[in-house]
Amino acid sequence: MAGRLGKLRQRFGIAAPRVAVRGQIPWYWRWLGIALLLVAAMLLAAWIYDAGGRFAGFDRSEITGQLGETRRSLDAARAELEQLRGVANAADSRVSIERTAQQKLARQIRTLGQENARLREELAIFENMLSSEARSAQALSIYRFKVEPEVLPGEYRYHLLLLTPTSRRGRDFQGRLELVVSLTEGGRSAMMSFPEQADAGASAFRLAFKYFQRVEGTFRVSPKAKVENVQVRVYETGAPQPKATHTVTLR
Repeated sequence: MAGRLGKLRQRFGIAAPRVAVRGQIPWYWRWLGIALLLVAAMLLAAWIYDAGGRFAGFDRSEITGQLGETRRSLDAARAELEQLRGVANAADSRVSIERTAQQKLARQIRTLGQENARLREELAIFENMLSSEARSAQALSIYRFKVEPEVLPGEYRYHLLLLTPTSRRGRDFQGRLELVVSLTEGGRSAMMSFPEQADAGASAFRLAFKYFQRVEGTFRVSPKAKVENVQVRVYETGAPQPKATHTVTLR
């Protein structure tokens, strides 16, 4: 009995153990503390990582600076490249314009050369006619009658020079031109006349001159046909028979 009283006095008396009373901490302060601890841990880990990198010879700030410098250099190189591309395009345009001008000039020179050769040939013809017995000829004359194939299949170009006789110099010659084409197609021979019936009054085949006239034009046949020869006939207005004819054979 006395032992039990002693134990009660030790628990509730002066010799009893001390009891501490603490207030409860709110939950949001707990979470804030945890978040601060996490942030501190992350900062510490980043510092440890950077320190380890610097210790191993790897400096992030230096690499970041070098990367920024590289990007600026790349941007400058791209800007310079675009500028050089613009200069190159302008140079290509100038070269193209100059090449086109040179080609045009070459064509003009070639055309002028051909025209000069033609005029010299015609001058030689006139000089020969004036110095020969043909000066007193009474017939209409056909000179330099040529027929040549064009680039398009079945298309041909012809040109000739007509000269009036000396007996009628001073009077205009009025008439028309006719082309008679002999050809073969599919093993059969055929003939075609130009101008055709529908184009009988075509201006390209009309003649009106006093001394001489150059005539040039084109005609077209089937691309599969082969032209053997072409005869030109010159009619004076009102005359049923041609005043002059001339035939050329194509090889």
